[in-house]
Amino acid sequence: MAYGRNATAYQILNPGIAHWFSGSGDALVGYVSSGGWILVAGEPVCAPRGLAGAIAEFEAFARGKRCHVCYVLAAEPIRKLLADSGSHAVIAIGAQPVWNPAVWPCQVRAKRSFRAQLHRSLNKGVYVEVVQAAAWAQNPEIRRTLLEWLDSRRLPPMYFLVEPEVLSGVVDDRLLLVARREGRVIAFLVASPVAASNGYLIEELARSPHAPNGTSELLIDAAMERFAKEGCEYATMGLVALASGTTQSNPLWLRWLMSVARAHANRFYNFRGLERFRTKMNPASWERLYAISNEKRFSPQALYAMGGAFSGISPVRAIGLAVAKGAREELRTLRRRFSR
Repeated sequence: MAYGRNATAYQILNPGIAHWFSGSGDALVGYVSSGGWILVAGEPVCAPRGLAGAIAEFEAFARGKRCHVCYVLAAEPIRKLLADSGSHAVIAIGAQPVWNPAVWPCQVRAKRSFRAQLHRSLNKGVYVEVVQAAAWAQNPEIRRTLLEWLDSRRLPPMYFLVEPEVLSGVVDDRLLLVARREGRVIAFLVASPVAASNGYLIEELARSPHAPNGTSELLIDAAMERFAKEGCEYATMGLVALASGTTQSNPLWLRWLMSVARAHANRFYNFRGLERFRTKMNPASWERLYAISNEKRFSPQALYAMGGAFSGISPVRAIGLAVAKGAREELRTLRRRFSR
């Protein structure tokens, strides 16, 4: 809480994340292993002056396990530190939008299009309340909403820094907001502290397919209002992968791969839709996010290891499952059309 500057800082308390402590106990790393790689959640949590030493000590730990290291969703400070080291390779993977909650009402809520979305949900009887995360973490209505949301996704559940079981981890400092309609939970939002930046990461927003349009916006608006009341100056909704204009400096092979993904993978992950949704909320700025590997050139092996960390299984198998799920949905759609 004292040194968590990166938006991923509190996420290292999520299920499935392992922890490494420096010998002196003044640095902490959250990580997962994938093949011969150790994938770090953001960066070491430590005092800024101790970052270089924590990186050196952690990478020595990784070498002892015969593993390479990749810092995933790394922010600008660690990029500046390692970019010219000669032994680290940096690629951009996207960006995250940032707001100051204090000015949210005049910069976002004042927009006619955003107010229209709020009114759509309010007119359908949707209302939001803040509940105790610890008491509600395993609430049956929360579980049902989460499962309905996951079932509506084209991709299988993902893990690491997009872990769906956020409420199964440490919840002491997290905020939980629920949206109800006719007394029934139809969506919820989990926000995790970025304490050293005096703010929050909106880490999860799960919405039942039965939730009216505007429910997500209503939850986000209520969260920003709560952040402002706490005196926060920083809020983000996390990574927009392959955000426009962020990947031009990457190696040619990776730029090509990312352009193909952005152009043709929207059936499984709506890169462009997610970016449009967050852009329409008029963020104050966008923070570029990186993957940094301890090798001279960023390798396909590092990218494959990242895919394994997020999917929890072989990336090839994850893609196969996604394609199979998509095919089943297409068949169901065709059957419904034929029956009509």
